[in-house]
Amino acid sequence: MLSEPFFLLTATLAILITGISKGGFGGGLGMVAVPLMALTISPSQAAAIMLPILCLMDLFALWHFRGHANWQHLRILLPAAVLGIGLGALGFHHLNDEQLKLMIGLIALGFISHRFLQRHNLKPQQASVIHGGFWGMISGFTSFGIHAGGPPLSVYLLPQKLDKTVFAATTVVFFTCVNLLKVFPYLWLGQFSSTNLSTSLLLAPLAPLGIWLGRYLHDRLSDRGFFFICYGLLAVTGCKLVWDGLAG
Repeated sequence: MLSEPFFLLTATLAILITGISKGGFGGGLGMVAVPLMALTISPSQAAAIMLPILCLMDLFALWHFRGHANWQHLRILLPAAVLGIGLGALGFHHLNDEQLKLMIGLIALGFISHRFLQRHNLKPQQASVIHGGFWGMISGFTSFGIHAGGPPLSVYLLPQKLDKTVFAATTVVFFTCVNLLKVFPYLWLGQFSSTNLSTSLLLAPLAPLGIWLGRYLHDRLSDRGFFFICYGLLAVTGCKLVWDGLAG
């Protein structure tokens, strides 16, 4: 796959944007990884290649944001995410590539719409077991299949109006736990083929670079320009995947 220029381009962009997002700059835009890579390979293969890289990124990000996570929210979100991961594993073989592409595209476009509609909502909301449990479960489910757990998690966390470092740290701890849990059902489902693992290994050096860039931008720049580029990329990719899914 690495001999294909378009795959190499999309994979490099996907990993760097995901790393930047995990480094604390760009919110839940790490979900762009599988949509980008799904333009050249199947969504399920893209997810399998990304998971070891995500686990590596999580370790770097966890070190950077240690001690800042909000455990009140995590105690609500994590048990529900385990249920979502279980549902994702059980439903894995019931979704084909076209259905996955359609799901990815709709989640991407829904995420953009939600962020647009919420931009003027200034009143912080309180922690909620019901809302947190629901969105934690949805995040676990979408994270299992296509690593798109960021948008559902953001739907719950963004209205809390957390400090940007607390928000990033809470997200990092959540997905460190979720991604490690996903390894076991991925093994059970046979997702870690030699081809997928070797591709992950060769792309892995991009992971710390993305995290470093995210941390650098988190400390020095506003999110506006980065959001504009990534939302545009995510919108185009989402439309393309919805089209492919419906056409299939």
